[in-house]
Amino acid sequence: MSERIQKVLARAGYGSRRQIESLIKEGKVIVNGEVAKLGDQVNVGDTMKLDGSPLSAKRLWQQPQQVLLYNKPVGEVCTRKDPEGRRTIFQSLPTPEEGRWVSVGRLDINTSGLIILTTDGELANRLMHPSNEMDREYAVRVLGEVTPEIMQNLREGVELDDGKAKFADIQEAGGEGANHWYHVVIQEGRNREVRRLWESQGVQVSRLMRVRYGPIIIPSQLKMGRWMMLQGQDLAALYEEVDLVANESSISGTPGRAQREKKLRPLKKSTPKSRAKKSEVRTKTKRSPRIRGH
Repeated sequence: MSERIQKVLARAGYGSRRQIESLIKEGKVIVNGEVAKLGDQVNVGDTMKLDGSPLSAKRLWQQPQQVLLYNKPVGEVCTRKDPEGRRTIFQSLPTPEEGRWVSVGRLDINTSGLIILTTDGELANRLMHPSNEMDREYAVRVLGEVTPEIMQNLREGVELDDGKAKFADIQEAGGEGANHWYHVVIQEGRNREVRRLWESQGVQVSRLMRVRYGPIIIPSQLKMGRWMMLQGQDLAALYEEVDLVANESSISGTPGRAQREKKLRPLKKSTPKSRAKKSEVRTKTKRSPRIRGH
C-alpha cells in the first residue's frame, strides 16, 4: 500500500511532517533516483535518499514504536545541539532500537517535568496536532497576589504578543505566604505561554513543572533527570488515544534495560466522544497527584 512521503519519513523519525515537506520543496528527497515532489507516494521496496544519504528500508517500514517518558530538570534544553554548549535532554536518554527520538513538544530551560519522546513520528504528530486538543497540565508556583479577577481573566483569555491565550482550567493547589501553587491547563504549545499568561496579570512565576501531557500523568517514581519506557497496555492506550494502533510486537516486547523500573499505572482510556469534551472536564477526571514540595 502506498503512502505519502512525508508521512513515511515522519513516522520513521526523520522530522515532523512540516519539516519533511520543506525538505521535499528544497529537492532534498530522492525516490528511486528521482527528485520527489509534494504529493508523491512511496511503496515498500522503493529506494529513498534524504539530503544525499540513503535511508534504511527497515527504519522506514518496520519502525519500532518506542515511547519514553523523561522527567526534565531545570537547566537542560530540548534541542539536539546547543550552540551555547548547554546540556540537552538527548544527552540523558538511551539510544533507541531504530531511528531517533522525536520530542513531543518542548519545555524551556527553566521549566522541569514531563516530556514524551518517541521513535514514531506519526504518533508525535498526532499528540501535538491542535485538532486533538491534548491537555498540557502544569504545576506553577507564583509570587504575588492572585485575585478572583485575575483568575477570571486567565480563564476567559488575554491578548499576548502572538494572539489571545487562556487557561482551559486553573485550580488552586495550596501554599503559604506570598508563594502559592496552582494547577493550570493549556491546549497548545506556544513559547513560554504559561509564564506569559501569568506575567500579563503582573504575577511572577517562580517555579514551573509539567505534570501531565494528554492522558499521561508523570509517574511518582520517575525521579528528576531519569527516564522510563512506556510499554504493554500503557503503550496501547496512548496509541488508542490518538486513533492509532500499536504494533503487537511493540506491546508484547520483552522488557529490556530501559524497562526495569516499576511499571506505570494504566493510562485512562477515552472514546472519540469523550476526547471532544472540553479540557475542564478532562482535567477533573485526570487530575495529577500533588507534586512534592507543594
